[in-house]
Amino acid sequence: MGKSITLLRFFLILFLSLSTSGAKEIYPQHKFKAIGYVNDFTVTGSHLYAASDEGVVTVFDLTSKKIVNTIMLEPVTTALGELQAARILSIDYLDGKILLVSIGKNLYRNVWIYEKHKLKKIISEDAKLTIKEARFIDKEHILLATFASEIMLYDTGEKYTKYKRHITQSTLGDITLTQDKKHVIMADESGEARILNVANSKTIQILSSQNVDNVFHVAHAKGVTLTAGQDRRVGVYQKGQRPYHLKSTFLVYCVGITPNGKIGIYSSGDDNKLQLFSIKKRQKLQKLNGHKTVVNQIKFINNKELYSSESSSYIYYWKLD
Repeated sequence: MGKSITLLRFFLILFLSLSTSGAKEIYPQHKFKAIGYVNDFTVTGSHLYAASDEGVVTVFDLTSKKIVNTIMLEPVTTALGELQAARILSIDYLDGKILLVSIGKNLYRNVWIYEKHKLKKIISEDAKLTIKEARFIDKEHILLATFASEIMLYDTGEKYTKYKRHITQSTLGDITLTQDKKHVIMADESGEARILNVANSKTIQILSSQNVDNVFHVAHAKGVTLTAGQDRRVGVYQKGQRPYHLKSTFLVYCVGITPNGKIGIYSSGDDNKLQLFSIKKRQKLQKLNGHKTVVNQIKFINNKELYSSESSSYIYYWKLD
């Protein structure tokens, strides 16, 4: 009887292993080549905007898949009098406006809004801020997050900071907004992620049970938060349910999630593949094969299509089965 149970378990494990390893891999439908290494990108209904370390935003038409515009920041003059590219760290889009964060000559940040073919600086490096990411909240408000884990809400119409709050002593990993933009999820090197109220910066919840080291990236949709950790874990936090984590064989640099909150994805292994998984079933699905170097952004535009970028000039477009 004992041998029969052991044999049954063996064949069950073998079947599950073969089912997982034999899963069909997905390959990119298209590769967009931007000017410079891509640090961040955003996708609208008809265009892809890629921000690079060369101080250039490459604008692609998604129908023709061709470059239709470039936005170029002026080079920065260093203290030694040398010219260097104004590296762009962050990009966002709202109603025809493009929001950019670039590095100035003393490593402090400039914040820009590009609208109607005009580039306007709204926050100067003279403010001595080390902004890492900036996101539109609405037409007149942007959320800023610094490397020092400060959160700021800036009014672009009145040109003043509504609040500035130092959230934690740990270095910022990443931020992401909820779909209604009422909350921001902020992750840091401590392994924690915090859900904050955008209107007043108050902490609503601390997510701290699944990562024990630096969180590089965070994604959120429909009450589900995913974290990408240096500890090779993908943390999964679901509203009203017990959190869990998936283990990877390599550092997890990036995560993404479908808008319906049902399917997650993370960078998996040293071969730069992306692993899909069912959030509810905790089950690995297909892998996305095509990246040549470390993945730094993954963004779904719907439940079947996504874009991802790596530490190179390329952005990949994928379509799921």
